[in-house]
Amino acid sequence: MILSVKDLSFDYPRRSVLKNISFSVARGDLLAILGVNGAGKSTLLKCINGILKPATGTIYVKGDKVSGLGGRERAKRIGYVPQHQTGNGMTVFDAVLLGRKPYIKWETTQGDLEMVAAALKSLDMQEYAFRCFDKLSGGEQQKVMLARAIAQKPDLLLLDEPTSNLDLKSQIETMKSIKKLVARSNIAAVATMHDINLALRFANKFLLLKDGRNYAGGGSEVITSKNIENVYSVRVKVDKFEDVMLVIPV
Repeated sequence: MILSVKDLSFDYPRRSVLKNISFSVARGDLLAILGVNGAGKSTLLKCINGILKPATGTIYVKGDKVSGLGGRERAKRIGYVPQHQTGNGMTVFDAVLLGRKPYIKWETTQGDLEMVAAALKSLDMQEYAFRCFDKLSGGEQQKVMLARAIAQKPDLLLLDEPTSNLDLKSQIETMKSIKKLVARSNIAAVATMHDINLALRFANKFLLLKDGRNYAGGGSEVITSKNIENVYSVRVKVDKFEDVMLVIPV
């Protein structure tokens, strides 16, 4: 397993957010974390990445405890794409080059530059290379952050709402790029998502959170009308259209 989370709990002051969460992710998996606003999806990613310290539980990446990894080693193993990021006036190319920081000892190599160029090309962002990051739209900035994570060459990719600021075409293109990266590089990805149908189209594993707990987890078989209704408090029908599963509010 690339990622194993065992009995993880996290509390903010005066509020319990995550309660005894356990799941695992293998190479080749794209796991979608689903749930209503405030369910703890983003908090869970930050705990996995070591940004937040869990109250209880253990997180393993490639068999090692995340809490025992130094910052450089953690950055080599885990790529993190947050919802919001500032570029402090740097160019897109330099923003993506930061993904190579865990590997740079003295100075940037030609290999680092080539990886940055390849990451931008994989998202069709070459023409943005020398634009100012802060001048881009929110959707364009998200794609740059994904390119940074690609350049980082992680074993585990964490994505917090990777399609939230994108139009329909860009949503599909971005998720295709993520799925292709997972398959081509034999890594694992975990993405928090609001769009259940987009998750069903691209993810192969699912984790449903309700009230900070692991309500259901597994393959597409856990995406049932009953489970979605219980998690989201909305009546739905789960059907298929041209072999694609769809969740339809009724």
